[in-house]
Amino acid sequence: MNKLVALLVTIVVILGVASMSIFTVTEKELAVKFKLGKIVKSDYEPGLHFMIPIVEQVKKYDRRLLSLDAPPARFLTSENKYLLVDAFAKWRIVNPALFFTKVAGNEGEANIRLSQIIQKGLRDQFGKRTIQEVVSGERVEIMDIVAKNADESARELGITVKDVRIKRIDLPEEVSESVFKRMR
Repeated sequence: MNKLVALLVTIVVILGVASMSIFTVTEKELAVKFKLGKIVKSDYEPGLHFMIPIVEQVKKYDRRLLSLDAPPARFLTSENKYLLVDAFAKWRIVNPALFFTKVAGNEGEANIRLSQIIQKGLRDQFGKRTIQEVVSGERVEIMDIVAKNADESARELGITVKDVRIKRIDLPEEVSESVFKRMR
């Protein structure tokens, strides 16, 4: 009887260790393996993989396209007029090891850093143009330039920026009121 109990306990322990040694990576995930806190490997293909329990850990990230929808911000044009600009970006993690190193693998921190990069790009582009240029013909050009520059800067974070779009451009409320008064 004791041998049977010992055999069952041994089988349960072996199965437990074996289950802790296996991890899967799906098509929509990126994985980074750590050994005692240091990055060992980060280029896993989708499928079944193995690790040493307790000594190695795996952190997974989303491979899909992610969104950044920052709150509207004020930008100054070349005419020294403020505009409220609401923009968003689409981005993706391309280097999970670098992503972990630069932003501790935190999507929220990546959103904050990316938002700063995009706002700087928008500020630079709006500062070179008048309200008329921003609202009418050069809006697509502004988005393309900001997206290209943001992508170059974001590569240092292990991410790529796929697109930056301006949802809305408004005059600040105090300026809008004065425009409406002049129109009346």
